[in-house]
Amino acid sequence: LAVNKPRGVVCTTSDKDRAMNVVELIHYPARVYPVGRLDKDSEGLLLMTNQGDLANEIMHAGNFHEKEYIVTVDQPFNSAFIKKMQEGVELKELNVTTRPCKVKALGKKTFQITLTQGLNRQIRRMCEYCGYKVVKLKRVRIMNIELGSLKKGKYRRVTAEEWTELNRRILNSSNTTVMPK
Repeated sequence: LAVNKPRGVVCTTSDKDRAMNVVELIHYPARVYPVGRLDKDSEGLLLMTNQGDLANEIMHAGNFHEKEYIVTVDQPFNSAFIKKMQEGVELKELNVTTRPCKVKALGKKTFQITLTQGLNRQIRRMCEYCGYKVVKLKRVRIMNIELGSLKKGKYRRVTAEEWTELNRRILNSSNTTVMPK
């Protein structure tokens, strides 16, 4: 399933956080769980499945699967900011430097970023390192699946074409078998 997660909804399936979780949000008739996470303050595309192997293949950082976001920060940025974000940022608290990524300015305070890893609060941490605070973060694509015009809080089944392409990309990145639809 492709879900448009609103801000304020958590991706965990536990009730530890008293906020609504994404499973409660969509009320899907079968048991499904999120593929990866989007933090509570973020919105946008989240995939959900009942296939653990599929979830693991999509989330495994070693497979270099792309995830694309639209980000708005609290102040105008310059080309040096874009360059630093593209080259990778040292996140001392995680003891890691982020992988090089694609970054494109969309406005004075808004940019598009495409990552191939998914560290905890990665984009927020990268921006903080560069002196910026994220005010809006929206994931718009995971691999070949796009959020498109899906309304906040709604979900849709991936299309047959998306499913075929998703499996092709997974097969090209690992030794797993094609997932049944």
